[in-house]
Amino acid sequence: MALSVRLNLLSSSISRSTASSSSSLPSNAVIIVSSTIPSVSFFSSKPSLLASPKLPLRASRFSSIKASLSSSSSAAIAEPEGIKINSIPTKPIEGQKTGTSGLRKKAKVFMQENYLANWIQALFNSLPPEDYKNGLLVLGGDGRYFNREAAQIIIKIAAGNGVGKVLVGKEGILSTPAVSAVIRNRKANGGFIMSASHNPGGPEYDWGIKFNYNSGQPAPESITDKIYGNTLSINEIKVADIPDVDLSRLGVTKYGNFSVEVVDPVSDYLELLEIVFDFQLIKSLLSRSNFRFIFDAMHAVTGAYAKPIFVDKLGASLDSILNGVPLEDFGHGHPDPNLTYAKELVDIMYGENGPDFGAASDGDGDRNMILGQGFFVTPSDSVAIIAANAQEAIPYFRSGPKGLARSMPTSGALDRVAEKLNLPFFEVPTGWKFFGNLMDAGKLSICGEESFGTGSDHIREKDGIWAVLAWISIIAYRNKDKKLGEKLVSVADVVKEHWAIYGRNFFSRYDYEECESEGANKMIEYLRDLVSKSKPGEKYGSYALQFADDFKYTDPVDGSVVSKQGVRFVFTDGSRIIYRLSGTGSAGATVRVYIEQFEPDVSKHDVDAQTALKPLIDLALSISKLKDFTGREKPTVIT
Repeated sequence: MALSVRLNLLSSSISRSTASSSSSLPSNAVIIVSSTIPSVSFFSSKPSLLASPKLPLRASRFSSIKASLSSSSSAAIAEPEGIKINSIPTKPIEGQKTGTSGLRKKAKVFMQENYLANWIQALFNSLPPEDYKNGLLVLGGDGRYFNREAAQIIIKIAAGNGVGKVLVGKEGILSTPAVSAVIRNRKANGGFIMSASHNPGGPEYDWGIKFNYNSGQPAPESITDKIYGNTLSINEIKVADIPDVDLSRLGVTKYGNFSVEVVDPVSDYLELLEIVFDFQLIKSLLSRSNFRFIFDAMHAVTGAYAKPIFVDKLGASLDSILNGVPLEDFGHGHPDPNLTYAKELVDIMYGENGPDFGAASDGDGDRNMILGQGFFVTPSDSVAIIAANAQEAIPYFRSGPKGLARSMPTSGALDRVAEKLNLPFFEVPTGWKFFGNLMDAGKLSICGEESFGTGSDHIREKDGIWAVLAWISIIAYRNKDKKLGEKLVSVADVVKEHWAIYGRNFFSRYDYEECESEGANKMIEYLRDLVSKSKPGEKYGSYALQFADDFKYTDPVDGSVVSKQGVRFVFTDGSRIIYRLSGTGSAGATVRVYIEQFEPDVSKHDVDAQTALKPLIDLALSISKLKDFTGREKPTVIT
């Protein structure tokens, strides 16, 4: 087997427990295993729950790093104290351009010869040496297929490039918001997140990787562009000659002047949440006999966090956690918390005598869905309602939010809250990194995206569990003086009260997943041409055009400019139609169409959104000629 092929996977998944035993360690290795840190068990001890039983064994596909490094094709390079570093020859691989949230492809693509290793080395080639040399990097992921093997690859390349220490979650587990929290709490130089977020997992599905900087936010485009450039010219990979690290044991393993610390994935993150929220207030609601709560972890990463937080800390019953065991293939599900893919939870909440409050989170724990009994809260409304109630219900915002922001396609509900509260407001492109700059500059506290992402400046990522706790805090605050037997203020009550004050922004998104890229791109080019010829006052059916454009954003903090962020048609009554190609998929193109209409009349607020928006939806499909370009009759998902 060629050396470069061996490097591709670096080590055997079977050897991850045996390679790090004392008998196989080199003489320069020292293991310090903590006996004082309590172990957090989030995988079942039953073999069938460690991964889907149908997932193929991978032992035969992974070769020993020791064998790879002994090949004559590798060359020893400058070695840090006590570690042998080898230079492994490689060649550029096409298709490694980072999207909105990192590099995402099918798992089998990442498992090809040197694919992941090339990208990781290209990252180190793109960073200033002071950003990682002898520094601390964090590593974690959502538990999906290939994460454990990928973790070993990343650790060895990090050591090979002079990183001083890697801090990794037990079993390679760390949710995306937890990675951000750990980076900030431990003052790390940055961190790797192994996740394809809400995309399906398993041998036939998706895998992803992204890098977050020392503030905990995703790397800016200035860095991701450099990474891509370096993937086009890479010729070597620097790899440390060390065995696999046992990720199942908490503690520190040292190899010369390089070390790996395996940590409890929950503790840093939970410590932060206890500062942000009034846990006693939340516990007073979750422990009420007349309040029922359910959280769907969707067999994804928040299954590792649900019991320690909701059950152990906040007093919810154990049976309130649904699909709470993380699985490598998410139980054959699609871990995207929306009305389509979280159908099991939706059916429970809309069923006879459903729970009072329901929530779900996605693959890597940064998205959320909020439901009341028979009632769905749109993400656009959710962030607006959190912002409107944050100061009184959440201790972290006791002095009031610094500012509010939303992504451009998100409805204008948050704009109205910012105006009423006299707060600075920002409209940014899709992508959490744009919020991060505003947060670091002290301009922003609460923000959200219509794609089920909500968060605040407690970290630099969107945060699913944070959003759930924010909502429970609001409901708990509204009911703190209610005696047993009194009717509680419900999720629907809170939302309808908000609409009565601010008006309702009817909003819907149509997703057409895995379209042929050629047709989707032609549709967007057609719309851009239409925009270039449009004039204010033009009639589109019964709507008069206020303006049409392709959204362009100038960052108020660093002056950077991004363009072509979504084609917008904005009408004189405030209605909007927006078209975007999503950057979060791994195959083909996802076309997203956003439709919004403001309604101030309270008597019309109870109309179903699809009914209220039908004329605008029909117009959106007509303007874009979507069926002609994509061949799609119906959307994959409607939210």
